[in-house]
Amino acid sequence: MSFTLNQMAGFAALEKTGAFPELSDDLVGAILEEMGKYCDQVVAPLNKGSDEQGAVLENGVVRTSPGFKEAYRQYVDAGWNALAFPESAGGQGLPSTLAVAFIDGLNAACMSFAIGTTLTTGAIKAILHAATDEQKRLYLEKMVSGEWTGAMNLTEPQAGSDLSAIRTKAEPTGDGRYKISGQKIYITYGDHDLADNVVHLVLARLPDAPEGTAGISMFIVPKMHVNEDGSLGGRNDVQCIKLEEKMGLHGSPTCVMAFGENNECYGTILGEENKGLRNMFVMMNSARLDVGVQGVGVAERAYQHALAFAQDRQQGRAPGVRSGGMIPIYEHADVRRMLYSMKSLTEASRAICYANAVAYDLARHSPDDDQRAEAKALEGLLTPISKAWSTDRANEVTSLGVQIHGGMGYVEETGAAQYMRDARIAGIYEGTNGIQAMDLVGRKLQGDGGAAAGAFIQNVKEQAIIAKAAKDHDVQHIGARLEEGVTALEQSTQWLLNAAQNSQEDVLAGATPYLKQFGNVAGGYYLARGAVAAALAINEGGDTAYFNAKIAITKFYADAYLTEAVYLTDSVTSGADIVARLDPALLSA
Repeated sequence: MSFTLNQMAGFAALEKTGAFPELSDDLVGAILEEMGKYCDQVVAPLNKGSDEQGAVLENGVVRTSPGFKEAYRQYVDAGWNALAFPESAGGQGLPSTLAVAFIDGLNAACMSFAIGTTLTTGAIKAILHAATDEQKRLYLEKMVSGEWTGAMNLTEPQAGSDLSAIRTKAEPTGDGRYKISGQKIYITYGDHDLADNVVHLVLARLPDAPEGTAGISMFIVPKMHVNEDGSLGGRNDVQCIKLEEKMGLHGSPTCVMAFGENNECYGTILGEENKGLRNMFVMMNSARLDVGVQGVGVAERAYQHALAFAQDRQQGRAPGVRSGGMIPIYEHADVRRMLYSMKSLTEASRAICYANAVAYDLARHSPDDDQRAEAKALEGLLTPISKAWSTDRANEVTSLGVQIHGGMGYVEETGAAQYMRDARIAGIYEGTNGIQAMDLVGRKLQGDGGAAAGAFIQNVKEQAIIAKAAKDHDVQHIGARLEEGVTALEQSTQWLLNAAQNSQEDVLAGATPYLKQFGNVAGGYYLARGAVAAALAINEGGDTAYFNAKIAITKFYADAYLTEAVYLTDSVTSGADIVARLDPALLSA
């Protein structure tokens, strides 16, 4: 984590802003150290048990997996939830990038536990963005500390990705409150026993709201009413009526929430009437990066698990040897190929997400207007890539983990299958990965005429030149591969911009391979920065074995995934004909 922050993601730029006067290498090192202890010693032991004994709904009460309450209490007591929020709201005023690193470790420890914390932090950001002073007074301090949690209530049975179909109602009562009625599904940590209150942010329609997304408002609807002095009042008419049975994340309660079954559910509006999507996207963009980091964390756990197994499992003999004892499967070339794939994809995903987080912080805290604007553009560009590329690769990494375990990976005893089951959802929620690809080629690429993408491509070109000029031959090779990859990405980018003038269907048909190509090149770019830094560290007498390993993994990535980026241009530029409409009957023929 430290190497990625400092040598790939550009974390040092945050110290230079002056916005974080307490920030130092020693402080970051201490935070990472304590983070590791908490994740390893407190949360990681809960992972397998939470899969076997997940959350349950008993007599209207959601009870979390054994050990979750105690682990959450330690989480609150240690101040982890408050890490990156403003001191004025009860936070510690540190960069969000450090919170992202913490989410990485927490998801590697237990994804089911970690996901609940990110729903709270996303809700806090929406409240900071849009709430009245009174709402902030009532809710922020308790939510920032983690004493109360938050939940996003968007999806309904008929309204998944298309929120224009939302039917939940909000009727003004005349006293500043609104009566809420409706049902929401797939609400992560919509109810639980970890905290005294759950603060729901609910999308709903006012009686005179226009149709579609233009008529959606957002409301704060607490599980427990909050009195004027901030203390808890009586129970609101908010109920979890069902827990979904999922293929993974069994420890995370995924709730069907009923609002106003007794016509007594009350909330207050958050922000302006009919402007709820603005607040939703504050939460959603935060959540998309968090979900990308979920992919990183669970991929890391799957990789470490597979590596340990490969070093221990004895099968087969060395190549060309017909007799003698068996060898660890790590000694077989194809197993190492899978492990190197797992490690390089995980490290590339981590670097993209951390760089995204640094851009988020710079966009809000840099004293330089130009730097803020550049960082904001980069943040927007990297967000769909962080979410989609990292979670797609997490699914690939966790599948490879099962493969390395062989038949034992397919049974639950080894634990490898859990990582694959848990990771699968990350490519689906907070906007499916196809939607992320559409966002990349739509709002992000066409929105500024390709300016942000062009600036990123230029940075990658310059990094390729730097790597090619290195003294280390492997780093030179990495630079050459990076140059090939970014040239292909530039060709795809220009083709999409040209195609957008005539046919959005052509653009959308190439969206997913373009996001994959962009992610491959972005991962190679950040890994190459690390490889150059590693080579310099070796020259300066650093840990030769450690830094050589960094270069070797980047070289593997360059040969496996930057080469893949080159041929993806053909897929991007195939146009709409590649997915021309067929009679559905022919697809089953």
